[in-house]
Amino acid sequence: MAFVPEKPPIHGETPETLGQRLSAQGYPGYRAAQIFEWVFKRRAESPEVMTNLPAPLRAWLADTFDFSPTTVLGKKTASDVTQKLLQRLRDGSLIETVIIRAPMEGVGQEQSRRTICISTQVGCAFGCKFCASGLEGLKRNLSVGEIVCQLIQVCRIEDAVSPERAAEGLASFDNIVVMGMGEPMANYENLMAALRAANAPWGFGFGARRITISTSGVVPKILELAEESLGVRLAISLHGATNEVREQIMPVNRKWPLEELLPACKVFARKHGRMLTLEYILIDAINDGLDQAKRLGEIARDLHAHVNLIPYNTVQGLAWKRPSLTRQERFAGIVRQAGISVTLRREKGHDIDAACGQLRLQTEKAQGDNLPPAVA
Repeated sequence: MAFVPEKPPIHGETPETLGQRLSAQGYPGYRAAQIFEWVFKRRAESPEVMTNLPAPLRAWLADTFDFSPTTVLGKKTASDVTQKLLQRLRDGSLIETVIIRAPMEGVGQEQSRRTICISTQVGCAFGCKFCASGLEGLKRNLSVGEIVCQLIQVCRIEDAVSPERAAEGLASFDNIVVMGMGEPMANYENLMAALRAANAPWGFGFGARRITISTSGVVPKILELAEESLGVRLAISLHGATNEVREQIMPVNRKWPLEELLPACKVFARKHGRMLTLEYILIDAINDGLDQAKRLGEIARDLHAHVNLIPYNTVQGLAWKRPSLTRQERFAGIVRQAGISVTLRREKGHDIDAACGQLRLQTEKAQGDNLPPAVA
Protein backbone atom coordinates (compact mmCIF):
# COMPACT_ATOMS: atom_id res chain seq x y z
CA MET A 1 0.00 0.00 0.00
CA ALA A 2 1.44 3.38 -1.01
CA PHE A 3 0.80 6.64 0.80
CA VAL A 4 0.32 9.58 -1.58
CA PRO A 5 1.28 12.78 0.24
CA GLU A 6 -0.25 16.17 -0.43
CA LYS A 7 3.18 17.40 -1.53
CA PRO A 8 6.19 15.24 -2.52
CA PRO A 9 9.23 15.43 -0.22
CA ILE A 10 12.05 17.58 -1.58
CA HIS A 11 14.42 14.85 -0.29
CA GLY A 12 13.09 12.43 -2.91
CA GLU A 13 14.08 14.61 -5.86
CA THR A 14 17.19 14.26 -8.03
CA PRO A 15 18.99 16.94 -10.08
CA GLU A 16 17.17 15.61 -13.15
CA THR A 17 13.66 15.59 -11.70
CA LEU A 18 14.06 18.89 -9.86
CA GLY A 19 15.71 20.45 -12.92
CA GLN A 20 12.73 19.48 -15.05
CA ARG A 21 10.29 20.96 -12.54
CA LEU A 22 12.32 24.18 -12.37
CA SER A 23 12.53 24.43 -16.14
CA ALA A 24 8.78 24.04 -16.45
CA GLN A 25 8.43 27.07 -14.13
CA GLY A 26 10.93 29.12 -16.16
CA TYR A 27 13.83 28.87 -13.69
CA PRO A 28 17.40 28.05 -14.82
CA GLY A 29 18.74 24.56 -14.15
CA TYR A 30 21.58 25.75 -11.91
CA ARG A 31 19.03 26.55 -9.22
CA ALA A 32 18.70 22.81 -8.52
CA ALA A 33 22.30 22.67 -7.27
CA GLN A 34 21.67 25.64 -4.99
CA ILE A 35 18.54 24.01 -3.58
CA PHE A 36 20.30 20.71 -2.87
CA GLU A 37 23.13 22.62 -1.19
CA TRP A 38 20.57 24.02 1.24
CA VAL A 39 18.76 20.70 1.71
CA PHE A 40 21.74 18.38 2.26
CA LYS A 41 24.66 20.54 3.32
CA ARG A 42 22.82 23.15 5.38
CA ARG A 43 19.87 20.93 6.49
CA ALA A 44 17.33 23.64 5.58
CA GLU A 45 13.94 23.09 7.20
CA SER A 46 12.09 25.44 4.85
CA PRO A 47 12.70 27.45 1.67
CA GLU A 48 12.45 30.70 3.62
CA VAL A 49 16.10 30.37 4.73
CA MET A 50 17.40 29.94 1.16
CA THR A 51 18.53 33.53 0.89
CA ASN A 52 20.35 33.19 -2.45
CA LEU A 53 17.12 32.21 -4.21
CA PRO A 54 14.62 34.76 -5.50
CA ALA A 55 11.49 35.18 -3.40
CA PRO A 56 9.12 33.81 -6.08
CA LEU A 57 11.18 30.61 -6.32
CA ARG A 58 11.16 30.17 -2.55
CA ALA A 59 7.40 30.60 -2.54
CA TRP A 60 7.03 28.03 -5.33
CA LEU A 61 9.23 25.54 -3.43
CA ALA A 62 7.11 25.98 -0.30
CA ASP A 63 3.92 25.41 -2.26
CA THR A 64 5.29 22.44 -4.21
CA PHE A 65 7.44 20.37 -1.83
CA ASP A 66 7.33 18.98 1.69
CA PHE A 67 10.47 19.87 3.61
CA SER A 68 9.54 17.82 6.69
CA PRO A 69 8.14 14.44 5.58
CA THR A 70 9.34 13.07 8.92
CA THR A 71 9.07 14.80 12.28
CA VAL A 72 10.96 13.76 15.40
CA LEU A 73 8.19 12.92 17.85
CA GLY A 74 10.45 11.86 20.71
CA LYS A 75 13.91 10.70 21.75
CA LYS A 76 15.14 8.13 24.22
CA THR A 77 18.77 7.98 25.29
CA ALA A 78 20.32 4.88 26.82
CA SER A 79 22.98 4.72 29.50
CA ASP A 80 25.48 3.84 26.74
CA VAL A 81 24.37 7.04 24.87
CA THR A 82 22.62 5.08 22.14
CA GLN A 83 19.75 7.30 21.07
CA LYS A 84 16.47 6.22 19.51
CA LEU A 85 14.39 8.69 17.54
CA LEU A 86 10.68 8.10 17.11
CA GLN A 87 9.63 9.81 13.87
CA ARG A 88 6.10 10.54 12.68
CA LEU A 89 5.25 10.51 9.00
CA ARG A 90 2.64 12.69 7.30
CA ASP A 91 -0.02 9.96 7.48
CA GLY A 92 0.53 9.53 11.21
CA SER A 93 2.60 6.35 10.91
CA LEU A 94 5.59 5.91 13.21
CA ILE A 95 9.11 4.75 12.39
CA GLU A 96 12.35 4.49 14.34
CA THR A 97 15.86 5.72 13.63
CA VAL A 98 18.73 4.87 15.97
CA ILE A 99 22.00 6.71 16.59
CA ILE A 100 24.61 4.23 17.86
CA ARG A 101 27.70 5.88 19.30
CA ALA A 102 31.05 4.16 19.70
CA PRO A 103 33.18 6.50 21.83
CA MET A 104 36.88 6.39 21.08
CA GLU A 105 39.48 6.38 23.81
CA GLY A 106 40.66 9.81 24.83
CA VAL A 107 37.98 11.81 23.03
CA GLY A 108 34.59 13.16 23.98
CA GLN A 109 31.14 12.19 22.79
CA GLU A 110 31.25 14.78 20.03
CA GLN A 111 34.09 12.83 18.38
CA SER A 112 32.57 9.38 18.82
CA ARG A 113 31.96 7.21 15.78
CA ARG A 114 28.29 7.39 14.91
CA THR A 115 26.36 4.68 13.10
CA ILE A 116 22.86 5.52 11.96
CA CYS A 117 20.34 2.69 11.72
CA ILE A 118 17.49 3.61 9.37
CA SER A 119 14.10 2.09 8.62
CA THR A 120 12.66 1.28 5.19
CA GLN A 121 9.08 0.25 6.01
CA VAL A 122 6.32 0.97 8.50
CA GLY A 123 6.15 -2.44 10.14
CA CYS A 124 7.22 -5.60 8.34
CA ALA A 125 5.57 -8.57 6.62
CA PHE A 126 8.41 -11.07 7.09
CA GLY A 127 7.54 -12.12 10.63
CA CYS A 128 11.01 -12.90 12.01
CA LYS A 129 10.25 -14.44 15.38
CA PHE A 130 12.67 -12.33 17.43
CA CYS A 131 11.64 -8.95 16.04
CA ALA A 132 9.08 -6.42 17.27
CA SER A 133 8.85 -4.65 13.88
CA GLY A 134 6.55 -7.26 12.40
CA LEU A 135 4.30 -7.94 15.39
CA GLU A 136 1.61 -5.67 13.96
CA GLY A 137 2.23 -6.54 10.30
CA LEU A 138 3.23 -4.33 7.37
CA LYS A 139 1.55 -0.96 6.90
CA ARG A 140 3.50 0.40 3.94
CA ASN A 141 6.84 1.11 2.32
CA LEU A 142 8.67 4.34 3.01
CA SER A 143 9.14 6.71 0.09
CA VAL A 144 12.60 7.79 -1.07
CA GLY A 145 12.13 11.14 0.64
CA GLU A 146 11.05 9.55 3.93
CA ILE A 147 14.15 7.35 3.97
CA VAL A 148 16.49 10.25 3.17
CA CYS A 149 14.81 12.58 5.66
CA GLN A 150 15.71 10.22 8.51
CA LEU A 151 19.35 11.05 7.77
CA ILE A 152 18.57 14.76 7.56
CA GLN A 153 16.89 14.65 10.97
CA VAL A 154 19.91 12.90 12.47
CA CYS A 155 22.19 15.56 10.99
CA ARG A 156 20.09 18.32 12.54
CA ILE A 157 20.49 16.69 15.94
CA GLU A 158 24.17 15.87 15.58
CA ASP A 159 25.11 19.27 14.11
CA ALA A 160 24.59 20.70 17.59
CA VAL A 161 27.18 18.23 18.90
CA SER A 162 29.64 18.56 16.00
CA PRO A 163 29.22 22.08 14.58
CA GLU A 164 32.54 21.89 12.75
CA ARG A 165 31.26 19.06 10.55
CA ALA A 166 28.07 20.98 9.88
CA ALA A 167 30.09 24.04 8.90
CA GLU A 168 31.88 21.95 6.27
CA GLY A 169 28.60 20.54 4.97
CA LEU A 170 29.59 16.99 5.93
CA ALA A 171 27.23 14.25 7.03
CA SER A 172 27.08 14.17 10.82
CA PHE A 173 27.55 10.40 11.00
CA ASP A 174 30.17 7.84 10.03
CA ASN A 175 28.20 4.76 8.95
CA ILE A 176 24.73 3.95 7.69
CA VAL A 177 23.19 0.58 8.41
CA VAL A 178 19.86 -0.33 6.88
CA MET A 179 18.81 -2.54 9.76
CA GLY A 180 15.84 -0.68 11.20
CA MET A 181 12.15 -1.42 10.77
CA GLY A 182 11.18 -3.44 7.71
CA GLU A 183 12.88 -5.73 5.21
CA PRO A 184 15.03 -3.42 3.05
CA MET A 185 14.92 -5.70 0.01
CA ALA A 186 11.12 -5.53 0.02
CA ASN A 187 11.39 -1.80 -0.69
CA TYR A 188 14.37 -2.18 -2.99
CA GLU A 189 13.80 0.58 -5.56
CA ASN A 190 13.07 3.31 -3.01
CA LEU A 191 15.95 2.18 -0.81
CA MET A 192 18.50 2.24 -3.62
CA ALA A 193 17.30 5.66 -4.81
CA ALA A 194 17.72 6.97 -1.25
CA LEU A 195 21.21 5.49 -0.91
CA ARG A 196 22.24 6.95 -4.27
CA ALA A 197 21.15 10.35 -2.98
CA ALA A 198 23.21 9.84 0.19
CA ASN A 199 26.21 8.83 -1.93
CA ALA A 200 25.91 11.47 -4.66
CA PRO A 201 28.03 14.67 -4.63
CA TRP A 202 24.81 16.70 -4.73
CA GLY A 203 23.57 14.77 -1.67
CA PHE A 204 25.73 13.91 1.32
CA GLY A 205 28.67 12.63 -0.76
CA PHE A 206 28.70 9.69 1.64
CA GLY A 207 30.97 6.75 0.77
CA ALA A 208 29.20 3.56 -0.33
CA ARG A 209 31.72 1.44 1.59
CA ARG A 210 30.29 2.89 4.80
CA ILE A 211 26.75 1.76 3.97
CA THR A 212 25.52 -1.70 4.95
CA ILE A 213 22.22 -3.24 3.90
CA SER A 214 20.88 -6.05 6.07
CA THR A 215 18.44 -8.59 4.68
CA SER A 216 16.63 -11.63 6.02
CA GLY A 217 17.51 -13.40 2.78
CA VAL A 218 15.49 -12.17 -0.21
CA VAL A 219 17.53 -14.06 -2.78
CA PRO A 220 16.38 -12.35 -6.03
CA LYS A 221 17.17 -8.91 -4.59
CA ILE A 222 20.58 -10.04 -3.30
CA LEU A 223 21.39 -11.06 -6.87
CA GLU A 224 20.06 -7.73 -8.15
CA LEU A 225 22.15 -5.85 -5.59
CA ALA A 226 25.20 -7.75 -6.84
CA GLU A 227 24.75 -6.05 -10.21
CA GLU A 228 24.52 -2.54 -8.76
CA SER A 229 27.37 -0.12 -9.37
CA LEU A 230 26.88 1.36 -5.90
CA GLY A 231 29.27 -0.76 -3.87
CA VAL A 232 27.48 -1.06 -0.54
CA ARG A 233 28.15 -3.78 2.00
CA LEU A 234 25.80 -6.67 2.72
CA ALA A 235 24.79 -8.27 6.00
CA ILE A 236 22.70 -11.44 6.16
CA SER A 237 20.36 -12.04 9.08
CA LEU A 238 21.15 -15.74 9.36
CA HIS A 239 20.16 -16.66 12.94
CA GLY A 240 20.21 -20.37 12.18
CA ALA A 241 22.93 -22.50 10.59
CA THR A 242 20.59 -25.23 9.33
CA ASN A 243 17.21 -25.01 7.61
CA GLU A 244 15.52 -26.79 10.49
CA VAL A 245 16.64 -24.25 13.07
CA ARG A 246 16.45 -21.20 10.83
CA GLU A 247 12.84 -21.88 9.87
CA GLN A 248 11.84 -21.68 13.54
CA ILE A 249 13.15 -18.11 13.59
CA MET A 250 13.01 -16.87 9.98
CA PRO A 251 9.86 -17.71 7.98
CA VAL A 252 11.60 -16.39 4.86
CA ASN A 253 13.75 -19.53 4.93
CA ARG A 254 10.81 -21.58 3.69
CA LYS A 255 10.79 -19.57 0.45
CA TRP A 256 14.55 -19.16 0.09
CA PRO A 257 16.31 -21.91 2.07
CA LEU A 258 20.02 -21.96 2.75
CA GLU A 259 20.63 -23.95 -0.46
CA GLU A 260 19.51 -20.84 -2.39
CA LEU A 261 20.60 -18.10 0.01
CA LEU A 262 24.24 -19.06 0.43
CA PRO A 263 25.04 -19.29 -3.32
CA ALA A 264 23.44 -15.83 -3.81
CA CYS A 265 25.70 -14.49 -1.06
CA LYS A 266 28.69 -15.91 -2.89
CA VAL A 267 27.64 -14.15 -6.08
CA PHE A 268 27.43 -10.82 -4.26
CA ALA A 269 30.79 -11.28 -2.55
CA ARG A 270 32.46 -12.24 -5.83
CA LYS A 271 30.96 -9.31 -7.75
CA HIS A 272 31.82 -6.66 -5.16
CA GLY A 273 34.91 -8.12 -3.56
CA ARG A 274 33.58 -7.29 -0.10
CA MET A 275 33.52 -9.36 3.05
CA LEU A 276 29.98 -10.31 4.01
CA THR A 277 28.67 -10.10 7.55
CA LEU A 278 26.54 -12.86 9.02
CA GLU A 279 24.26 -11.56 11.76
CA TYR A 280 23.35 -14.24 14.31
CA ILE A 281 21.10 -13.49 17.27
CA LEU A 282 21.79 -15.94 20.10
CA ILE A 283 18.53 -17.25 21.60
CA ASP A 284 18.66 -19.56 24.57
CA ALA A 285 17.82 -23.21 23.74
CA ILE A 286 16.75 -22.27 20.21
CA ASN A 287 19.83 -21.64 18.07
CA ASP A 288 22.73 -21.57 20.52
CA GLY A 289 23.61 -25.26 20.37
CA LEU A 290 27.19 -26.25 19.76
CA ASP A 291 26.21 -28.06 16.56
CA GLN A 292 24.89 -24.73 15.25
CA ALA A 293 28.15 -23.01 16.21
CA LYS A 294 30.18 -25.58 14.28
CA ARG A 295 27.98 -25.33 11.20
CA LEU A 296 27.99 -21.52 11.38
CA GLY A 297 31.78 -21.60 11.32
CA GLU A 298 31.71 -23.78 8.22
CA ILE A 299 29.29 -21.43 6.44
CA ALA A 300 31.31 -18.34 7.35
CA ARG A 301 34.56 -19.97 6.21
CA ASP A 302 33.02 -20.91 2.86
CA LEU A 303 31.72 -17.34 2.36
CA HIS A 304 34.83 -15.65 3.81
CA ALA A 305 32.40 -13.81 6.07
CA HIS A 306 32.64 -12.01 9.39
CA VAL A 307 30.21 -13.17 12.10
CA ASN A 308 28.32 -10.83 14.41
CA LEU A 309 26.93 -12.68 17.42
CA ILE A 310 24.16 -10.70 19.10
CA PRO A 311 22.68 -11.82 22.43
CA TYR A 312 18.89 -11.72 22.15
CA ASN A 313 17.42 -8.36 23.13
CA THR A 314 14.23 -8.95 25.12
CA VAL A 315 11.03 -7.99 23.29
CA GLN A 316 7.80 -7.49 25.21
CA GLY A 317 5.32 -10.13 24.11
CA LEU A 318 7.94 -12.70 23.07
CA ALA A 319 8.95 -15.51 25.39
CA TRP A 320 12.55 -16.06 24.29
CA LYS A 321 15.59 -15.09 26.35
CA ARG A 322 19.31 -14.73 25.83
CA PRO A 323 21.82 -17.45 26.71
CA SER A 324 24.09 -17.11 29.71
CA LEU A 325 27.34 -15.22 29.22
CA THR A 326 29.27 -18.48 29.55
CA ARG A 327 27.23 -20.10 26.81
CA GLN A 328 27.64 -17.04 24.57
CA GLU A 329 31.41 -17.17 24.95
CA ARG A 330 31.52 -20.91 24.29
CA PHE A 331 29.48 -20.50 21.10
CA ALA A 332 31.78 -17.72 19.90
CA GLY A 333 34.84 -19.81 20.67
CA ILE A 334 33.66 -22.72 18.51
CA VAL A 335 32.99 -20.38 15.57
CA ARG A 336 36.46 -18.85 15.98
CA GLN A 337 38.02 -22.32 15.87
CA ALA A 338 37.03 -22.40 12.19
CA GLY A 339 39.34 -19.44 11.60
CA ILE A 340 36.48 -16.95 11.52
CA SER A 341 36.53 -13.32 12.59
CA VAL A 342 33.82 -13.07 15.27
CA THR A 343 32.35 -10.16 17.20
CA LEU A 344 30.32 -11.03 20.28
CA ARG A 345 28.34 -7.83 20.47
CA ARG A 346 27.14 -6.27 23.65
CA GLU A 347 23.76 -4.88 22.70
CA LYS A 348 23.27 -1.14 22.49
CA GLY A 349 20.35 0.65 24.04
CA HIS A 350 18.93 -2.28 25.98
CA ASP A 351 17.54 0.06 28.64
CA ILE A 352 15.57 2.06 26.04
CA ASP A 353 14.18 -0.95 24.15
CA ALA A 354 16.40 -0.25 21.14
CA ALA A 355 15.59 -3.49 19.34
CA CYS A 356 13.78 -2.78 16.07
CA GLY A 357 10.21 -1.63 16.45
CA GLN A 358 9.83 -1.69 20.22
CA LEU A 359 9.43 2.03 20.84
CA ARG A 360 7.07 2.41 17.89
CA LEU A 361 4.98 -0.56 19.06
CA GLN A 362 4.72 0.77 22.60
CA THR A 363 3.67 4.19 21.31
CA GLU A 364 1.07 2.73 18.97
CA LYS A 365 -0.46 0.69 21.77
CA ALA A 366 -0.62 3.79 23.93
CA GLN A 367 -2.32 5.76 21.14
CA GLY A 368 -4.85 3.01 20.45
CA ASP A 369 -6.82 3.26 17.24
CA ASN A 370 -5.59 6.64 16.06
CA LEU A 371 -3.06 5.17 13.63
CA PRO A 372 -3.37 3.78 10.07
CA PRO A 373 -4.30 0.08 9.74
CA ALA A 374 -1.82 -2.59 8.74
CA VAL A 375 -1.76 -3.99 5.23
CA ALA A 376 -3.48 -7.36 5.04
